[in-house]
Amino acid sequence: MVNRKDIGSWLSGPDTSNISKYPGERLGLPESGRGSMARSGRRILAICIDWGLCYLIAAAFFHSNSTAVLGIFAVEQMVLVGTLGYSVGHRIMGIQVQRLDGGPAGLLAGVVRAVLLCLVIPAVITDADHRGLHDRAMKTILVRR
Repeated sequence: MVNRKDIGSWLSGPDTSNISKYPGERLGLPESGRGSMARSGRRILAICIDWGLCYLIAAAFFHSNSTAVLGIFAVEQMVLVGTLGYSVGHRIMGIQVQRLDGGPAGLLAGVVRAVLLCLVIPAVITDADHRGLHDRAMKTILVRR
């Protein structure tokens, strides 16, 4: 015989026992401070800074061509994130891209992340840990420095 308690009821709502208390908890990161997940405010400001700088470069050399802005942005993301782990905007906002194990992102991650970031949609779709699809694809995280 099945006990009603085992089945549950729609009135009891969904099971929330596996929901984390803060972004990054499931990944073993601290709730705040150095090494914690970068929140959306820092991420948005960082991308605005990067985009603005790329726009200024395109305005100076390519008459503000929108394709040039996107190309400069992609190259900046590929080279800087791939080699240093952060773009200019990331550096100003105090955040850094790294692998889940804490190591540097690497060149391949920089290239793939940049391509997906330029497509916009993968960066907008995030999980409970504030990781976009571009980060999930390369097993990277954006943390506070």
